[in-house]
Amino acid sequence: MPSHVSKPRPWTSYIWDTWDKPAAERRFLFKLDACLLTYAALSYFSKYLDQQNITNAYVSGMQEDLGLHGNQLNYITTAWTCGYVIGQIPSNMLITRIRPSIWIPTMEVLWSVLTMVLASAKNFETLVVVRFFVGLAESTFYPAIQYVIGSWYKGDELGKRACIFHTASALGPMFSGFLQTGAYNGLNGVYGLAGWKWLFIIDGIITIPIALLGYLIMPDLPTTTQPSIFYTQEQIDIGKRRMAEIGRKPPAPFTRKKILGFFTTWHIYCLVPLYILVSAGASTPDEPGDLSCWQFNNGTGATNSMIFWLKSFNKPGHQVYTVGQINTYPLGIQAVQVVTTLIYAWWSDIVRARWPPMIFAGTWSMITCIVLAATPLYTHITRRWIFYYFTSCTGGLSGLILAWANELTGHDNEKRSFVVASCNMFAYVMQAWLPIVIFPQVEQPRVFKGNIATACINFSMMVFAMATYYLSRRDQRRARKLRESTPVSEVSEEIVLEDELDADCKKPKDLQVIEASETVFPTLGHRNPVLNT
Repeated sequence: MPSHVSKPRPWTSYIWDTWDKPAAERRFLFKLDACLLTYAALSYFSKYLDQQNITNAYVSGMQEDLGLHGNQLNYITTAWTCGYVIGQIPSNMLITRIRPSIWIPTMEVLWSVLTMVLASAKNFETLVVVRFFVGLAESTFYPAIQYVIGSWYKGDELGKRACIFHTASALGPMFSGFLQTGAYNGLNGVYGLAGWKWLFIIDGIITIPIALLGYLIMPDLPTTTQPSIFYTQEQIDIGKRRMAEIGRKPPAPFTRKKILGFFTTWHIYCLVPLYILVSAGASTPDEPGDLSCWQFNNGTGATNSMIFWLKSFNKPGHQVYTVGQINTYPLGIQAVQVVTTLIYAWWSDIVRARWPPMIFAGTWSMITCIVLAATPLYTHITRRWIFYYFTSCTGGLSGLILAWANELTGHDNEKRSFVVASCNMFAYVMQAWLPIVIFPQVEQPRVFKGNIATACINFSMMVFAMATYYLSRRDQRRARKLRESTPVSEVSEEIVLEDELDADCKKPKDLQVIEASETVFPTLGHRNPVLNT
């Protein structure tokens, strides 16, 4: 069988991956990037506003106006979390059957309207019910967008797109505080409405136009997108061909065998724990901008420790840092996260491997946590300040893991959607309680136990990253042996490439091969590869 030889890549393709592609494909990808990534980033930012506003409203008069007391704010947050966890997997299963350009913007309109309804709340019970449905509607967004991104892009493009979208969550904390403060100060008392009510209204007003934009520019899947002012039939055909070249399968009917197949391969048992550990080790939620649950769970996490550390310098009658400084100085953490996220994305796509940035970032985070645990609070201030800024150095890995999940499960569209949603859902379940245990507020800002635990979590993350890499390479070796032992006349679409990331290499004209995946190994424990039929 002829060997596959990759064409040398021009240096410009390392800067942006479309610059070495044919003109027609380059124009198509430009349109796809402009539509999909623009809508995804804007919606993610607005989603952060709609999640975070309950925090700002509570401290801006809602507590007094509605007579909230005790742990009621925790219950409101828990209601949102329950809705958010419950909705993710069902939504991602539905989106394989419902057009994403309808489902995602519709849910965004729904959570925007419900957010504005919160301005009319008169009691605690209304807040709990509405926040539950806000969480249920918002649960549809993040895993669905990652699934759609994985339905259009090849391996050497996917990491950058997943992480560019992901950075919108880190940018949220850097701007939302100023926006919320301005809305409250400028509108408090206007038309007889308290400032906290205007927070909900303004967030809804910002989000609804973005959702309406989604109806216009959000693409569906390659097999369901229709010709429009944005995409010609020729460009849609390019999208289909690109996915066929790497074996990224379109939606197929649900069967009992297919559903059982979600649980009989190694993907869900490696990728989901890997994602959970990255999220926990980053000391940030599954979506890094989503801090609402954390701030109410005792302000936990190594990332939040810097706020407590700065505040601890202030003593009665002696102020070292103002409230504004305490809230502003830690924003460097998000800045580092944005930069490292983009570096990991480009690095991963250039070397066509997802695991190297994970090992690098995990080691960096381990060192950071050990240094913070070993450094006295007030004798090495500069050192501690610098290492606090490194506490989210693994935050950008989440997008890479979901890109990896899209690649490794691309042979089964429904399984791919299920695994992506499961990663996000179980990470959120873990983060709902783990920070309370390892980063209790009473131990801030020292949190020695939390820093050591986070270092151990990062080590475990690296173990799962290497296990995922090993199992994927094992499958590729088996697929290669199967292909080499199969006569050319019998080669079919089910024979696979060594690696989806190598799918751009030139293939013989009479040979159509598809990515290496667990398709050839339908169940765990089978040593002899058997083709799915």
